[in-house]
Amino acid sequence: MALLKSGVIGGEVTVKGWVRTKRGNKNVAFIALNDGSTIHSIQLVVDVALFAEELLKRISTGVCLRATGRLVASQGSGQSVEIQVRELEIYGMADDYPLQKKGHTLEFLREIAHLRPRTNTFGAVLRIRHAMAYAIHHYFNELGFVCLHTPLITASDAEGAGAMFQVTTLDLQNPPRNERQEIDFTQDFFGRPTCLTVSGQLEGELGALALGEVYTFGPTFRAENSNTPRHLAEFWMIEPEMAFYDITDNMNLAEDFIKYLIRYALDRCADDLQFLNDMYDNGLIERLRGVAQTDFVRLTYTEGIDILLQSGQPFEFPVAWGVDLQSEHERYLVEKHFQKPVILTDYPKEIKAFYMKQNADGKTVRAMDVLFPKIGEIIGGSQREENLEKLQARIAEMGMSDENLWWYLDTRRFGTVEHSGFGLGFERLLLFVTGMANIRDVIPFPRTPNNAEF
Repeated sequence: MALLKSGVIGGEVTVKGWVRTKRGNKNVAFIALNDGSTIHSIQLVVDVALFAEELLKRISTGVCLRATGRLVASQGSGQSVEIQVRELEIYGMADDYPLQKKGHTLEFLREIAHLRPRTNTFGAVLRIRHAMAYAIHHYFNELGFVCLHTPLITASDAEGAGAMFQVTTLDLQNPPRNERQEIDFTQDFFGRPTCLTVSGQLEGELGALALGEVYTFGPTFRAENSNTPRHLAEFWMIEPEMAFYDITDNMNLAEDFIKYLIRYALDRCADDLQFLNDMYDNGLIERLRGVAQTDFVRLTYTEGIDILLQSGQPFEFPVAWGVDLQSEHERYLVEKHFQKPVILTDYPKEIKAFYMKQNADGKTVRAMDVLFPKIGEIIGGSQREENLEKLQARIAEMGMSDENLWWYLDTRRFGTVEHSGFGLGFERLLLFVTGMANIRDVIPFPRTPNNAEF
C-alpha cells in the first residue's frame, strides 16, 4: 500500500482489501486490512459506538471491505500509521473461511491453492515471482536481446527424453487407423503426432541465427511421473540463445544474469524477503547476498568427479566418471567443498543432448551446468554443435530420426556459425530466491502427477 510509505498524515483516505485479523473490546475494534500489494497490512481503528453492532459482527477474517477515514500516526506498536474509520462497507462475506489466523501447513495450503495467495507467505512469493519476471525482461532488453515467442505445440523432442504430453483432436474412443491398424495421425489436426514442448531452445537457435541474440520466456511441459520437491509437469523456462558466443561467453552471461536477478530481488523485494527469511529460512538473505557478491567457481566435470571420489562422503548414488550427477553430488561441491556457486563444464557426451558441441577428445561436449546451494543445478546450457556432419552423426548415434529436424539442420547448411545458449528454470530460480523448500510453492497452480486442480 502506498499509504504505508507516503508519510502523509491528517487527510481522509479510502482503502479496500481483505481482513487479515480483527480484535478489540466493547469500545474499539482493530482490523488489519491487506490489499495484496505488500506484506504489511494497515490497521483500521473502529470506534464501536459509530457503527451498528450487526455490521461489526459480520466483519471477520477473509471478509472484503472498504473503509474510509482519517490517516493518523499510530498510537500502538507494529505500524507507523493507521486509519480512524468513519465509514465501512462490506463487499463480500467469508463465512466458514478456511484461512484463519492460526498457522497452516504448506501441504494444507496446496489443497486450497485458489485461496493461498491471500496468505502472507504466498502473497510474498507471488510478488517476488512478478518482480523476477519483470527483471528478466528488463535485463535482456537492456542488452539488446530480442524476445522470441516459440511454439508450445511441437513435433520435435528437443531433449530427446520422450517424456512429452501428446496433443490431439482425434476421438480417443475410436481413433482412425491406417492399413497397419496404427493410429492414423494424418487425420489429426496437424496431420502428424504433436506434443507440448519441453523446450523452446531449438526454435530459439533459429532466432539467434537471424537476429543475433534472443531469449524465450514461456511455459514448458514434462510428462515425467515424478513427485519430488524439485519437479513440475508444467513450469516456465528462460532460454537465451546467442550467435557468435562460445562456451566461455555463455558462462559469463549466465553468471552475470543470475547475479543481476538476485541483486534485483534484494533491492526491490526487501520486505517480502525479510518475511520469508524470518518465517522459513533464517539464512536466506545472507545466502542471496553471498551469491550476488561471489565469483562462481569454474571447473570441468572430470575435476568435479575427482573431488567427489576423494571426498570420502557416503553418497546414496555411486560416483564414477560417466554418471549423471545427482543433486547430492552437486550440492556437496557447492555447499561443502567450494562453499560458493559452481559452473561445471565438459560433460560426457553420453549423458547430454544431441545438439551440444563435441570436444576434440571425442568423449565430452561443451556443456555447462550452474550449481547453487540448496538447489543443485539451476542453469543448464552448452555451446551448440554448428557442424552439420557432426550433428547428423550424433543424431544417428543416439538412434534419433532427423526427419522432424530438417529445419534445424538447415541452419547448419546455410550460414552456420558458433553459437551458445542456456536454460534457467524459473521455478528453480524462485526456490533459491524465496528459500521455499518445495517447487509446488513457488508457482500459483502447480501441475504434478494426479494433480490438475484449479
